[in-house]
Amino acid sequence: MRKSLLMPCLLLAITSNALTSKHLILESRLILPHQSFIFTFMSPYNPAALRRQYEQAAANKEAGEKFYNLLHDYKANDAIVLAYKAASEAIKARDASMLNKLTYVQQAAHTFEQAVALDPTNAEIRFLRFSVESNLPAFLGLSKHVDEDKAFLLAAALQHPRSGLDEEAFRTVRGFLVSRKHVSEAQAEQLAQVKSS
Repeated sequence: MRKSLLMPCLLLAITSNALTSKHLILESRLILPHQSFIFTFMSPYNPAALRRQYEQAAANKEAGEKFYNLLHDYKANDAIVLAYKAASEAIKARDASMLNKLTYVQQAAHTFEQAVALDPTNAEIRFLRFSVESNLPAFLGLSKHVDEDKAFLLAAALQHPRSGLDEEAFRTVRGFLVSRKHVSEAQAEQLAQVKSS
Protein backbone atom coordinates (compact mmCIF):
# COMPACT_ATOMS: atom_id res chain seq x y z
CA MET A 1 0.00 0.00 0.00
CA ARG A 2 2.71 2.46 0.95
CA LYS A 3 4.60 1.71 -2.30
CA SER A 4 1.52 2.42 -4.41
CA LEU A 5 1.06 5.81 -2.68
CA LEU A 6 4.72 6.66 -3.03
CA MET A 7 4.84 6.17 -6.81
CA PRO A 8 2.36 8.96 -7.75
CA CYS A 9 4.07 11.34 -5.31
CA LEU A 10 7.46 10.48 -6.76
CA LEU A 11 6.12 10.90 -10.28
CA LEU A 12 4.64 14.29 -9.39
CA ALA A 13 7.87 15.45 -7.77
CA ILE A 14 9.91 14.34 -10.75
CA THR A 15 7.67 15.92 -13.37
CA SER A 16 7.50 19.22 -11.48
CA ASN A 17 11.29 19.44 -11.51
CA ALA A 18 11.76 17.96 -14.98
CA LEU A 19 12.64 21.24 -16.62
CA THR A 20 15.17 22.25 -13.99
CA SER A 21 17.04 19.07 -13.26
CA LYS A 22 18.35 16.83 -16.00
CA HIS A 23 19.93 14.58 -13.39
CA LEU A 24 16.59 14.02 -11.69
CA ILE A 25 15.06 13.08 -15.02
CA LEU A 26 17.82 10.60 -15.73
CA GLU A 27 17.51 9.15 -12.24
CA SER A 28 13.75 8.90 -12.68
CA ARG A 29 14.30 6.67 -15.67
CA LEU A 30 16.26 4.33 -13.45
CA ILE A 31 13.58 4.42 -10.77
CA LEU A 32 10.59 4.16 -13.10
CA PRO A 33 11.74 2.60 -16.37
CA HIS A 34 8.16 1.83 -17.45
CA GLN A 35 7.34 5.54 -17.05
CA SER A 36 10.32 6.86 -19.02
CA PHE A 37 8.16 7.82 -22.01
CA ILE A 38 6.78 10.63 -19.83
CA PHE A 39 10.16 12.25 -19.49
CA THR A 40 11.07 13.62 -22.89
CA PHE A 41 14.36 15.31 -22.28
CA MET A 42 16.44 17.08 -24.92
CA SER A 43 20.11 16.66 -24.22
CA PRO A 44 22.09 19.90 -23.92
CA TYR A 45 24.49 18.22 -26.35
CA ASN A 46 21.90 17.90 -29.11
CA PRO A 47 23.52 19.28 -32.31
CA ALA A 48 20.60 21.62 -33.04
CA ALA A 49 20.82 23.09 -29.53
CA LEU A 50 24.62 23.39 -29.79
CA ARG A 51 24.32 25.23 -33.12
CA ARG A 52 22.05 27.86 -31.62
CA GLN A 53 24.27 28.30 -28.59
CA TYR A 54 27.34 28.55 -30.82
CA GLU A 55 25.72 31.32 -32.87
CA GLN A 56 24.82 33.20 -29.69
CA ALA A 57 28.26 32.62 -28.20
CA ALA A 58 29.95 33.95 -31.32
CA ALA A 59 28.04 37.22 -30.96
CA ASN A 60 27.94 37.73 -27.19
CA LYS A 61 30.58 37.45 -24.46
CA GLU A 62 28.12 36.31 -21.77
CA ALA A 63 26.68 33.64 -24.08
CA GLY A 64 30.26 32.63 -24.93
CA GLU A 65 31.04 32.03 -21.27
CA LYS A 66 27.85 30.01 -20.83
CA PHE A 67 28.65 27.93 -23.93
CA TYR A 68 32.17 27.25 -22.69
CA ASN A 69 30.91 26.24 -19.24
CA LEU A 70 28.38 23.84 -20.77
CA LEU A 71 31.07 21.99 -22.74
CA HIS A 72 34.15 22.39 -20.54
CA ASP A 73 33.67 19.14 -18.62
CA TYR A 74 32.44 17.08 -21.57
CA LYS A 75 34.53 13.89 -21.59
CA ALA A 76 32.69 11.50 -23.94
CA ASN A 77 33.69 10.82 -27.54
CA ASP A 78 30.83 12.12 -29.66
CA ALA A 79 32.71 13.76 -32.54
CA ILE A 80 30.19 16.55 -33.19
CA VAL A 81 30.00 17.49 -29.51
CA LEU A 82 33.79 17.54 -29.35
CA ALA A 83 33.84 19.90 -32.33
CA TYR A 84 31.46 22.25 -30.53
CA LYS A 85 33.61 21.94 -27.41
CA ALA A 86 36.60 23.02 -29.52
CA ALA A 87 34.57 25.96 -30.86
CA SER A 88 33.68 26.93 -27.28
CA GLU A 89 37.39 26.88 -26.38
CA ALA A 90 38.13 29.17 -29.33
CA ILE A 91 35.40 31.54 -28.18
CA LYS A 92 36.85 31.45 -24.67
CA ALA A 93 40.19 32.47 -26.23
CA ARG A 94 38.51 35.44 -27.88
CA ASP A 95 37.25 36.68 -24.52
CA ALA A 96 40.25 35.68 -22.37
CA SER A 97 43.07 37.89 -21.14
CA MET A 98 46.12 38.22 -23.36
CA LEU A 99 48.01 35.80 -21.12
CA ASN A 100 45.44 33.01 -21.60
CA LYS A 101 44.38 33.45 -25.25
CA LEU A 102 47.03 31.14 -26.69
CA THR A 103 46.27 28.40 -24.14
CA TYR A 104 42.60 28.29 -25.15
CA VAL A 105 43.42 28.39 -28.88
CA GLN A 106 45.81 25.47 -28.45
CA GLN A 107 43.15 23.56 -26.51
CA ALA A 108 40.68 24.21 -29.32
CA ALA A 109 43.17 22.94 -31.92
CA HIS A 110 43.75 19.75 -29.91
CA THR A 111 40.01 19.15 -29.42
CA PHE A 112 39.34 19.72 -33.13
CA GLU A 113 42.01 17.11 -33.92
CA GLN A 114 40.15 14.61 -31.73
CA ALA A 115 36.79 15.39 -33.34
CA VAL A 116 38.07 15.11 -36.91
CA ALA A 117 39.94 11.89 -36.11
CA LEU A 118 36.68 10.37 -34.84
CA ASP A 119 34.63 11.45 -37.88
CA PRO A 120 36.81 12.81 -40.71
CA THR A 121 33.98 13.01 -43.26
CA ASN A 122 31.58 15.04 -41.11
CA ALA A 123 31.08 18.37 -42.89
CA GLU A 124 29.71 20.14 -39.81
CA ILE A 125 32.85 19.29 -37.83
CA ARG A 126 35.01 20.51 -40.70
CA PHE A 127 32.95 23.69 -40.90
CA LEU A 128 33.44 24.45 -37.21
CA ARG A 129 37.19 23.95 -37.50
CA PHE A 130 37.29 26.05 -40.67
CA SER A 131 35.26 28.87 -39.12
CA VAL A 132 37.72 29.04 -36.22
CA GLU A 133 40.99 28.53 -38.10
CA SER A 134 40.10 30.97 -40.89
CA ASN A 135 39.76 33.70 -38.24
CA LEU A 136 43.04 33.03 -36.43
CA PRO A 137 46.07 35.24 -37.06
CA ALA A 138 48.45 33.41 -39.43
CA PHE A 139 51.48 34.00 -37.18
CA LEU A 140 50.08 31.54 -34.62
CA GLY A 141 50.64 28.68 -37.04
CA LEU A 142 47.34 27.07 -36.00
CA SER A 143 45.49 27.54 -39.30
CA LYS A 144 46.99 24.56 -41.10
CA HIS A 145 43.66 23.00 -42.18
CA VAL A 146 42.06 26.06 -43.79
CA ASP A 147 42.67 25.08 -47.43
CA GLU A 148 41.82 21.41 -46.84
CA ASP A 149 38.62 22.22 -44.95
CA LYS A 150 37.55 24.88 -47.45
CA ALA A 151 37.88 22.41 -50.34
CA PHE A 152 36.03 19.77 -48.32
CA LEU A 153 33.19 22.16 -47.47
CA LEU A 154 32.84 23.47 -51.02
CA ALA A 155 32.58 19.90 -52.35
CA ALA A 156 30.09 18.97 -49.62
CA ALA A 157 27.91 22.02 -50.24
CA LEU A 158 27.88 21.38 -54.00
CA GLN A 159 26.73 17.79 -53.35
CA HIS A 160 23.87 18.83 -51.10
CA PRO A 161 21.62 17.08 -50.04
CA ARG A 162 23.95 14.06 -50.34
CA SER A 163 26.64 15.81 -48.29
CA GLY A 164 25.42 14.75 -44.86
CA LEU A 165 24.60 18.36 -43.97
CA ASP A 166 21.03 18.98 -42.89
CA GLU A 167 19.21 22.02 -44.31
CA GLU A 168 20.18 24.40 -41.53
CA ALA A 169 23.85 23.38 -41.62
CA PHE A 170 23.93 23.57 -45.43
CA ARG A 171 22.57 27.14 -45.44
CA THR A 172 25.06 28.13 -42.73
CA VAL A 173 28.03 26.64 -44.60
CA ARG A 174 27.01 28.13 -47.95
CA GLY A 175 26.35 31.52 -46.39
CA PHE A 176 29.69 31.54 -44.57
CA LEU A 177 31.68 30.52 -47.64
CA VAL A 178 30.03 33.14 -49.85
CA SER A 179 29.60 36.07 -47.44
CA ARG A 180 33.17 35.81 -46.12
CA LYS A 181 34.48 35.50 -49.69
CA HIS A 182 36.16 32.14 -49.08
CA VAL A 183 35.11 31.07 -52.59
CA SER A 184 35.53 32.62 -56.01
CA GLU A 185 32.65 34.35 -57.80
CA ALA A 186 32.27 31.33 -60.07
CA GLN A 187 32.09 28.99 -57.06
CA ALA A 188 29.61 31.32 -55.36
CA GLU A 189 27.40 31.11 -58.46
CA GLN A 190 27.63 27.31 -58.40
CA LEU A 191 26.62 27.31 -54.74
CA ALA A 192 23.69 29.60 -55.49
CA GLN A 193 22.38 26.98 -57.94
CA VAL A 194 22.26 24.29 -55.25
CA LYS A 195 18.68 23.99 -54.09
CA SER A 196 17.85 23.79 -50.45
CA SER A 197 14.70 21.93 -49.47
